[in-house]
Amino acid sequence: MASSANNKQDIVIIKYNAGNIQSVLYAFERIGVSAEVSDDHDRIRNAGKVVFPGVGEASSAMNYLRERGLDQLIKDLKQPVLGICLGMQLMCAHTEENDTTCLGIFGENVKLFKPGPNKEKVPQIGWNNIFHLKTDLFNGVPEQSYIYSVHSFYASEGSETIATADYIHPYSAALHKANFYGVQFHPEKSAAVGEQILKNFFAIDPEPLQRTASR
Repeated sequence: MASSANNKQDIVIIKYNAGNIQSVLYAFERIGVSAEVSDDHDRIRNAGKVVFPGVGEASSAMNYLRERGLDQLIKDLKQPVLGICLGMQLMCAHTEENDTTCLGIFGENVKLFKPGPNKEKVPQIGWNNIFHLKTDLFNGVPEQSYIYSVHSFYASEGSETIATADYIHPYSAALHKANFYGVQFHPEKSAAVGEQILKNFFAIDPEPLQRTASR
């Protein structure tokens, strides 16, 4: 595994009490990228890129992050950071899940899906389309590509939305601000489209993002 500090090709996956860390690690291995799972502050801070995954409940996850100082560490990161599913939600301002204040990296709020007139099931589980794709995270990904999602909560749309999906109503399938990216879906379970997105994240040049993050 890569372990040298300040290596642009070095990926660290943040270790915390969220369930899909190993599947994300294996997804990077499938595309030929070596990643490391760690909760060590120096290791995370010095990584070339950081992945913040997550499956689980928001308030307990935030409590875990705060108890270990990982909340402030994540907010202070200057390299490219990718939040996945709960990870993206925790990067938002607030979630309705147990009325939880989150990291506030993104300005959007996270809300509970409420079944519409067609009595859609909550959570959303399965394949859905993404569209209105923006930024280099989606290079080579066609509009209306299928991705795999499992979630009861969603981030509202806003100026930081870089991909949209529609379940009951439109919502943010992905967000971007400075060096921070987030996807609501699971790229590690989204077949070739998910692999392309992970390859795109790996290929992001951190230098322009670090200059933006420092402003």
